[in-house]
Amino acid sequence: MNNKIIFVALTICVVALGGTAGGYWYANKSIQSGHEQHSSTATSADQKKPLFYRNPMNPEVTSPVPAKDPMGMDYVAVYADEDAGSSPAGTVSIDPVTVQTIGVRTALAERRSISHSIQTVGRVDYDEKKLVELHPKTEGWIEELYIDTTGAPVEKNTMLLSLYSPQLVSTQQEYVLAVRNYETLKESPFEDVRRGAEELLNTTLERLKLLDVPEHQIRALTESLNVKKDMHIHSPADGIVTNIGARQGQYVTPKTMLYTIADLSKVWVIVDIYEDELFWISVGDKASISISAVPGRKFDGVLSYIYPYAESKTRTIKVRMEFENSELLLKPNMFANVAIEASEVANVIVVPSEAIIRSGSREQIFVQRSPGKFEPRDVIVGVSSAGWTEIKSGIETGEDVVISAQFLIDSESKLREAASKMRETGND
Repeated sequence: MNNKIIFVALTICVVALGGTAGGYWYANKSIQSGHEQHSSTATSADQKKPLFYRNPMNPEVTSPVPAKDPMGMDYVAVYADEDAGSSPAGTVSIDPVTVQTIGVRTALAERRSISHSIQTVGRVDYDEKKLVELHPKTEGWIEELYIDTTGAPVEKNTMLLSLYSPQLVSTQQEYVLAVRNYETLKESPFEDVRRGAEELLNTTLERLKLLDVPEHQIRALTESLNVKKDMHIHSPADGIVTNIGARQGQYVTPKTMLYTIADLSKVWVIVDIYEDELFWISVGDKASISISAVPGRKFDGVLSYIYPYAESKTRTIKVRMEFENSELLLKPNMFANVAIEASEVANVIVVPSEAIIRSGSREQIFVQRSPGKFEPRDVIVGVSSAGWTEIKSGIETGEDVVISAQFLIDSESKLREAASKMRETGND
C-alpha cells in the first residue's frame, strides 16, 4: 500500500514538472512570434491607425475601439490626415469600407442650361386699355334708352340714347343763325365782313362737335336748319356693355356715368408670382392657359407687364399676360390654370440640389478630392430648377461633389475644424 502511494506521488510530480516546462517553452515561443509579427506590421498600422471610432448616427458618441451602434451599424473610423498641413480646415478622410457603409454618393459639377416652368392660377380680367366709360358733355334729361341691358354687344357709332339738353338746343340755334348769316355775307365786298361770318360759323360748328353731337345730326341740321329737341349719343367703340349708369327720364350731368363698354377681343390674365420665382420671368415670355369652361383647349399668350411692387399681405408680385379672345370664350373673372415658360439661364455651372448643405447664413458643398477624402467648400448659389442648382462661385466644372450622407461628413468636418482651432489656440 505504501509503495502504491509513493508511485502515484512520483507520477504527479513528473507530470507537473513536464507541464511547467512545456508551458514556459510555449509562452516564450508565443512572445517571440508576437514580437516578430508586431515588428512586421508596425509601420503599416501606424500609417492607417484610426484616431478613434464615431457613431454614424450621433457624431458626439465615440469609441477608442471598433464598435456597433444599437442599430447594428459599424462605427466610422476617423484617421489622422497625413497631409493635414496642406488640407483646408474641416477636411475629412474616411476609409473606403465606411464610405460604402454610410452610402456616400457623388456627382460631377457640370455646365448646362436650365429653364423653369411656372405653374399657377390666374384670373381673367378686362384689358384696361379697351375699357370705355361714357359721360355726357352737358346737362339734360334722357329721353330714350336704345341700349338698356348690360351684356349687350355694340359696335362703334351704335346709337345708345337720346338726350334733351337746353344747352344743346341753344347751340343748335346759334349754329342755324351762323349758317344764315354766312349765306348772307359770304358775297360781301368787304373781306373783314366775309371773314367774320365764316369764323362765327366755324366757331358754332366746333361747339356742336365738342358737345358730341353726331355727324349725321350736324349734317341734317345744316341742310334743314331745323333745331331738334333731343340729340343722340353714340357708342365710341366696339364692345360689350358692362354697366348702365342711368335710366330713361333721369336727369344727368357730366359727372353721370352713362355706360361702361368693354372690348373683349383681347383680355388680360393676372397672376401672383412668389419672390423666389421672380428671377425667372421677363416681359415677352410665352404663356398658356386653360379654363374649365373649355376643357381640352389651351390659349396662347404673352407676358406683357410685371408690376413694380409686391402685395403687402401675400408677398407676391402681380404679373399681367395678354390673350387674344376673338371667340369671347375667355370671360372676365374666370379662373385659369396658367403655365409660364420662363426664360432660360444658359451655360452655368450646376450641381444636384441635394448636394447643398444650407446652414443659416451660408451654403456649403463637400468636394471629393480623392477616394475617401472630402473637403468642405462655401459656395454662392443661384437659381434652382428641376433638381439642379446654379453655383455662382466655389465650384469648378468637373469637380466631384457629395450628394448623399453629406450631413454625416459635415458633422465630422465641423468637429475636425473645431479641434484644429483648439490646437492652434493651445499652441499660441
